[in-house]
Amino acid sequence: MSAAQQTIHVGGEWRPAVSGATRDIIDPADASVFAVVSEGGVADTDDAVAAARAAFDDGSWPRTSVAERADLLRRVATLLERDRETIGALESQDAGKTLEEGRVDVDCVRDAFRYFADLVMNESGGRVVDAGTDEVHSVVVHEPVGVCALITPWNYPLLQASWKIAPALAAGNTFVIKPSEITPLTTVALIGLLMEAGLPQGVANLVTGAGATVGARLAEHPDVDLVSFTGGLTSGTKVARAAADTVKKVALELGGKNPNVVFADACATDEGFDTAVDQALNAAFIHSGQVCSAGSRLIVEESLRDRFVTELARRAERIRLGRGTDPGAECGPLVSEQQLAKTEDFVASAIAEGAVLRAGGERPEGPGYFYRPTVLDRCDRRMRVVREEVFGPVLTVETFRTEEEAVTLANDTEYGLAGAVWTAGAGRARRVAGRLRHGTVWINDFHPYLPQAEWGGFGKSGIGRELGPTGLAEYREAKHIYQNLAPRPVRWFAG
Repeated sequence: MSAAQQTIHVGGEWRPAVSGATRDIIDPADASVFAVVSEGGVADTDDAVAAARAAFDDGSWPRTSVAERADLLRRVATLLERDRETIGALESQDAGKTLEEGRVDVDCVRDAFRYFADLVMNESGGRVVDAGTDEVHSVVVHEPVGVCALITPWNYPLLQASWKIAPALAAGNTFVIKPSEITPLTTVALIGLLMEAGLPQGVANLVTGAGATVGARLAEHPDVDLVSFTGGLTSGTKVARAAADTVKKVALELGGKNPNVVFADACATDEGFDTAVDQALNAAFIHSGQVCSAGSRLIVEESLRDRFVTELARRAERIRLGRGTDPGAECGPLVSEQQLAKTEDFVASAIAEGAVLRAGGERPEGPGYFYRPTVLDRCDRRMRVVREEVFGPVLTVETFRTEEEAVTLANDTEYGLAGAVWTAGAGRARRVAGRLRHGTVWINDFHPYLPQAEWGGFGKSGIGRELGPTGLAEYREAKHIYQNLAPRPVRWFAG
């Protein structure tokens, strides 16, 4: 068994799957096999949970000082800086994104580890509660939840792993992580950095394998105290049902169908028009649209539509596709053949329902899972492509005439992860942002996030939040300690 196939990490040791099974990892740029990983199953998952349970119940990590935990997180951040090029290139090849996107992901992961290190270091020792008398000392403290099951998606495997691992460790938990079976390689690398940084054995455990086996077992496992899942709505609801039997804590981020609302006054100048069009392209086509917060619904004011969509389509046709490491490549392939077929099906159904194809709509010649950035005009909410998450380079266009209609359209979705409003009016910007039912709302921008600000959604976009102080709180339990400083008999019962 080669080292490359020993991708299961249990109790501080790398090992193959109990069954000996492996899985080929496909380079989406040319459909070739470029790595082989262990294909874990239920037995591997149970072993990993047992290791995490022992490390939490009997190990040192939950009882280490906040300073020690913060120091380890900072050491991991330093190692990420050291390995930025290697890990960025691996993320590019594994997930199909451009090399620069892979590098940016590593930088964001570094920032997440540093943020949670700083956050726990700057906290007080607990919240003192006024009991109304000097004879009582009352304080609320926060303790780690316990064993955390972390299940991450294929589109941002390294970034999403860090959003879970960093706060879980900062809070003093142990964990088992299951990356997507399609893109597991940078998570394997990250676990290696945790070990190099000095994390005690058994605190971090990794099982590479399918969601239907490994993920399902983690969600139902009685020794898991929390499950944090990022992925699709169908899988997320299965996780929630499985977790309910043991009443464990659940955090879900299940994607979105995100509106990008453009008012005509945002494009009153040439500079404003250029910026809004450019940002609409970024919103929809970064990482080939395989982003949970992608601005895949362009909702543009009717008077602006023809000019805006014409220029948008012109620029979309000029986006350069290629392998992430190719010079000049602006957009990589979709992650898998299955995702490519799904995207093609969405576009075909949209055209059949009356959408007008303005750009793209086809795969280019050659190998790999590439699909041209696609603009679909004349769309409405009855179309499946407008209602459901495509996770491909597909942008739909809807129009509005009034501010009220714009807000109604933007909120007309089962999801509620993110959205944006473009306008030159400060009052309108505040009004619309205040009425949008989405967890993140950008004004005259799209996509940036801050590790110190909460991330998550309304509606079917999920439960709970990642990042920010609330992201740390997800991995903690609150405990009230009430101390009577002058105990005396109560005399409730006569005796």
